[in-house]
Amino acid sequence: MRHRLHFPYGISRADIRIPLRDSTMLYARVWRPHTEDTVPALLEYASDRLTDSTASRDWQRHPWYAGHGYASVRVDARGHGNSEGLPGGQESDDALEVLDWLAARAWCTGRIGMFGLGPGGGLALRVAALAPEPLRAVVAVCAGNDPYDGGGGSLPAESVRTASAALLSAVCRPPDPLYAGAGWRELWLKRLAAVDPGRHPGWGPEPGLADVRTPGLADVGEPDLADVRVPVLAVGGWYDPYRDTVLRLLERAPGRVRGLIGPWSHQYPDHGRPGPPIGFLQETLRWWDCHLNGASPSTGPSTGPATDPATDPTAVAPLRAWLPDGVAVRGEPRVPPVPHPPHSSTAPTAPTAPGVPESANGRWTAEPAWPSPHITPLSYELTGAPLIVDSPQQTGLEAGPFRSPGHPGCSTDQRADDAYAACFEFPVPGEPIEILGNPRVTLRLRLDVPRGQVAARLCDIAPDGASALVTRGLFPVSGWTPGATAEVTFDLMAIAHTFRRGHRVRLAVSSAYWPWLRPDAGSAGFSLLPEGSRLELPVHRGTGRGPDFEPPEQYEPLGVSAPATFDEQPPERLLVRDIAEDEWRLETTPHPGVTQLHPDGLEITEEAREIFTVRAGDPRSAWSRATWTVRLHRPELPWDVTVETRSSVVSDGEDGTVTQDEVVCREGTEIVFHRTWEKRTPAPTG
Repeated sequence: MRHRLHFPYGISRADIRIPLRDSTMLYARVWRPHTEDTVPALLEYASDRLTDSTASRDWQRHPWYAGHGYASVRVDARGHGNSEGLPGGQESDDALEVLDWLAARAWCTGRIGMFGLGPGGGLALRVAALAPEPLRAVVAVCAGNDPYDGGGGSLPAESVRTASAALLSAVCRPPDPLYAGAGWRELWLKRLAAVDPGRHPGWGPEPGLADVRTPGLADVGEPDLADVRVPVLAVGGWYDPYRDTVLRLLERAPGRVRGLIGPWSHQYPDHGRPGPPIGFLQETLRWWDCHLNGASPSTGPSTGPATDPATDPTAVAPLRAWLPDGVAVRGEPRVPPVPHPPHSSTAPTAPTAPGVPESANGRWTAEPAWPSPHITPLSYELTGAPLIVDSPQQTGLEAGPFRSPGHPGCSTDQRADDAYAACFEFPVPGEPIEILGNPRVTLRLRLDVPRGQVAARLCDIAPDGASALVTRGLFPVSGWTPGATAEVTFDLMAIAHTFRRGHRVRLAVSSAYWPWLRPDAGSAGFSLLPEGSRLELPVHRGTGRGPDFEPPEQYEPLGVSAPATFDEQPPERLLVRDIAEDEWRLETTPHPGVTQLHPDGLEITEEAREIFTVRAGDPRSAWSRATWTVRLHRPELPWDVTVETRSSVVSDGEDGTVTQDEVVCREGTEIVFHRTWEKRTPAPTG
């Protein structure tokens, strides 16, 4: 990583408050270039807290943009961080007001770009669908416009409890008195009094068979991607659960979108792990230069003033994607099924462009459209006698986390889960098979009950038998006529992968996938009829190589330190089996609880734990809990606040569930707020 210190412009920073029409004041931080000229503005509007949660990330990119002639603005959403107001579903309306306010500044040209990561990227897409006049372009990174992303048609249960505890923790954290002033406590107590898990997406009951996407219906509160009217640079990672958003945008809003998918998890690509990372700030600077400095606000990316891809990103192919080539290092696969690595306080370094090194094992490709004319379907017909698929409830424990922390999928050798599934294998006898896009499965099933669960995994089988997870899809079945045989077709999550010669393609089909799918007591497995069933792979036959990217570059680090080491922390993922009870317990540590020291004196300690348990033959035994604890401490004030949140779901003794969310807030040792919410969800009826 190159840390740049010298720029075309000097940089100033100011913390300000942006007024909304209802008199709510939003807390913002603005980096501006030293110039007498008016400049375009860039807006990152998010519920993450800019003075602690994203302080390091913000420091790496916003000053960098300011040094290149842009006013770069980071705003805390209403009811979060140091902003006033109460949290709720007003993000899009507030963002529109912020855009108008920025456009009216004497130092602004009136042309604004909006960008964000994760929910911030999703908000940018929602605002882009509204097409406000000041907004001229968007960069959306790892943005999920669809809550079913990652589940192949079902809300992934593995992510919901953690998301619920994390959202509750985020909204219950107090304003920081160093920035919010003496009124921080009053703002905090008002915020706590208004907390309601039912008002926030991601909070609620554990998803099950009732949570099936209805084809053709837009999700409530989410934009129709075809309505996005401003140029969008949509960015994703092959190890991020929301990468399908990039392909949907390209398909539904052709001409207005450029897509980029690389070998990364849920991160900005200049941090991209496992890598290689790219010069993402340089890439986006070309995007902003094109659309905020003279380009038309609404005619789309094809009308940019330049035609050289080196200077005009709208001149590049609609989709640039990283294709792993499967070349071995000491004969091992590109993504070997390995045990989870220990926590490390230092992110692993990855090779960088230009010139992809041999260890990167891949190349960039440039696709002229999406769907790409370089992709042709390769169909494998399933063969054999009908099979009864009735997987034990622990099937899926080798899946890895819903959101990978940075290494490929974070899944172990799949042979344990494969043993509980119906597996079909197809050899790779000749040239490697390179895929790009969404694999698709068609299965002929017979169910004797109205409901069921289908989990399909695509695996790469090495010559020694090791099974590496490539991608997967989940398909909850409801409303089935008992005893009937019918065909179901669904896509797996998009992926780029190369099956090498001598390897085998494996399709593994199971009737359980815990904890990604909550077990359903009303399900009883299914019969799989191979005749008429098939696997379809999107085979990429393009031979061209896309342009490589510059090495990653950022502003100097903020200087956050972590004196403690991760060596003292619990394992990231621990799987324990109680043989006597035939019970399986998965314990995970998404955040290991290390204290970080910020240069402004803040000490922040954040720890998250998850527990999932299930007994092999008892779907009602499935139980999950996520806990999130954060301590915010300023010794010099003094100020010491702790927020503890818990989210759990258990069976109600029948076929339904009981969901419980709890929060405890302390100032010092005194409890200032404690509340529990409980909701019972009956079993689906069909």
